[in-house]
Amino acid sequence: MKRIVSFLLVLTAVACLNGVFARTPGWINILEAGGNNKGELCTGAIQSAIDEANQRGGGTVYFPAGDYLTGAIRMKSNTTIHLEAGAVLRFSTNFDHYLPFVQTRWEGSVMQNFSPLIYAFEAENITITGRGKIDGQGYDWWMEMYRIHEADPNTLEETKYQKMWTAANPDLETEPYYQKTMSLKFFRPPLIQPFRCKNVRIEGVTIVNSPFWTVNPAFCENVTITGITIENPPSPNTDGINPTSCKNVHISDCHISVGDDCITIKSGRDIDGRKWDTPTENVTITNCTMLSGHGGVVIGSEVSGSIRKITISNCVFDGTDRGIRLKAARGRGGIVEEIRIDNVVMKNIQLEAIVMNLFYDKNTSQGPVTEKTPQFRNIHISNVTGSEVNVAGKILGIPEMPIENISFSNINIDAKEGLSIHTASQVELHDVQINTQMGPSFTVTNTEGLVMDNLKSQRPQDGHPVIRLEEVSNAMIYNNFPMAETPLFLEITGSASRGIHLQNNQWANVKVPLKQGHEVKESAVKIVGYED
Repeated sequence: MKRIVSFLLVLTAVACLNGVFARTPGWINILEAGGNNKGELCTGAIQSAIDEANQRGGGTVYFPAGDYLTGAIRMKSNTTIHLEAGAVLRFSTNFDHYLPFVQTRWEGSVMQNFSPLIYAFEAENITITGRGKIDGQGYDWWMEMYRIHEADPNTLEETKYQKMWTAANPDLETEPYYQKTMSLKFFRPPLIQPFRCKNVRIEGVTIVNSPFWTVNPAFCENVTITGITIENPPSPNTDGINPTSCKNVHISDCHISVGDDCITIKSGRDIDGRKWDTPTENVTITNCTMLSGHGGVVIGSEVSGSIRKITISNCVFDGTDRGIRLKAARGRGGIVEEIRIDNVVMKNIQLEAIVMNLFYDKNTSQGPVTEKTPQFRNIHISNVTGSEVNVAGKILGIPEMPIENISFSNINIDAKEGLSIHTASQVELHDVQINTQMGPSFTVTNTEGLVMDNLKSQRPQDGHPVIRLEEVSNAMIYNNFPMAETPLFLEITGSASRGIHLQNNQWANVKVPLKQGHEVKESAVKIVGYED
């Protein structure tokens, strides 16, 4: 009897609480404002409630449990959307419901396009919160993109939306390599995009089936995204969280499984990105789990406005194609710098655990350093554990702009292939263990300024050194004590290899400590404290 009474009291309390929400000053119950929770289109009622809250000086539009169908929503300053547990805010599949076009950023270019499903422009203090769900119903958007992309452009008749896009964007400048994408003239909207807003908060909600990028603040300041869940099925470009040209961004306690990158930091593409010239800076990402996705946390490839002062910590990647990925290409320009990554666990990584790639577009050729030359520098990664990884890491600079001042500390990864570093300068590795199934654990080429301290492998491979250096200058290799039986520890090749110092290494378990190519000058390698 006591249990029944307690249960009834709880139900009564919940009902009373909902009633309090509905009647609290500043709260607008959408069911009392002309909306319905039966799945019938109610865009007008929702937008009117948001406008009313804004006109009052601020307020919350409250969605009790139920099914709400809407077109594009435009948030205003000092307004909150609160979705109660059991509330599903479902977006229409009629593309007309995302007209008229608005100013938006799409893959790094500012254009007039379909309204994002939830949009805000130059607003302050906007919030989306609650334990309910937002369903973008993106399938029709994905299929229309596929239809246009795969059709013969010579026989495909343009839709009214493509004609509208052409008329709305007469002066949009893009690089020649991007013309194929621009020629589609059909650009799916992001699900949530506040544009040039301040004090944005998204908390607690679950978001599914985004038409395109899911949470995509653009040119915003002071953005907090915490405790949300994003689940998109295998689908085109349905990234999770993509701040672009934003300042002071806080992402925490999120669970993400999507059809593209889980979290991506961007700042604009090519000439249009440089025109807006707005970096993304002061970003913290912490306590997040990431499952399906092309990358766990990715920086780029749109970095033309530069990206700096980023910290990534206490995250788990389980099943993503890559873990940490930084990517850019010649022509993009921009500087990526002051990056700290710490306390990360990775498992079942399909490609590389760690990537830094300035050669993202392979169809480019070396030229002089200009504003179009991208730069990666001052990037530090520590305390990473990885298992069931395909490739431990790949660092790839370009000759005119080597990746500069990077470090790896306290790294332990089991992988099929090891860590390779190509075209870099000022590189340090401390307390790094990479156990491979094939090839060297560490390969460094065309690099100047290298420190390798306490590196090891528990599975040295016959026929391969643990460390392979080629065309490396000014290197210090010290404090190495291979504890597993090691056929060959270090191999040095390349006529430009020079200034390589070996000190305080213990070779008791090594059959051949050093193999030196015939082209390497004898004076290129100096050994101190060598032990058989």
